Amino acid sequence: MPGNGQPADDEPAFRVLVFSRTAGYRHDSIPDGIAAIQELGAAHGFQVTATEDPAYFQPDSLAKFAVVVFLNTSGDVLDALQQEAFRAYIQNGGGFVGVHAASDTEYDWSWYGNLVGAYFKNHPHIQEAVVRVVDRTHPSTKELPEAWTRTDEWYNFRENPRTKGVQVLAVLDETTYEGGEMGEDHPISWYHLYDGGRAWYTAMGHTKESYAEPLFRQHLLGGILWAAGRTQ
Repeated sequence: MPGNGQPADDEPAFRVLVFSRTAGYRHDSIPDGIAAIQELGAAHGFQVTATEDPAYFQPDSLAKFAVVVFLNTSGDVLDALQQEAFRAYIQNGGGFVGVHAASDTEYDWSWYGNLVGAYFKNHPHIQEAVVRVVDRTHPSTKELPEAWTRTDEWYNFRENPRTKGVQVLAVLDETTYEGGEMGEDHPISWYHLYDGGRAWYTAMGHTKESYAEPLFRQHLLGGILWAAGRTQ
């Protein structure tokens, strides 16, 4: 057995399931996102399983993973039994990471909408904008600049996620781009404890280029580590 509570060299610290099934719009950046998370896992000692098979959403299978990532999922991707298995997984302390179109998923399942924190409404064209990082104490934002200028597809949401009790990490400065509809308080990344588990979401990650950006990868890594309970 390894000492000091560390896993053996061939044993991952934890396992991550990356789920990218789409029943609506399909992002061509999904392979880039999977590759980026696999590379982060290789560098930081966690094992990544990527799938579009909803059959993974049953209790024995989900129990193997510390975190489930919904990577640019869309539409209705789980049936009723799979939904119940995922709810039980979160209630048992599981971790959830939602990336970009994870908020464009399961509109008829209010529990999931509360887990994510908000549902997608619409977006303007892809353009540069300034992200204001309002909480730099979280592992997903501690490496980010207070004013983070980057190019992405910027979501407007049906409601402000603060109404769901989330902790907002970053907001969009709507004065720096065209098409924002949420006003001065436009959350774009957040986290919360929800129904026994941990949930972290970023609305960034539409473009292939996002997954090659060192700062975005650090943002994603911090979200995964936090959701896995591997950070303070």
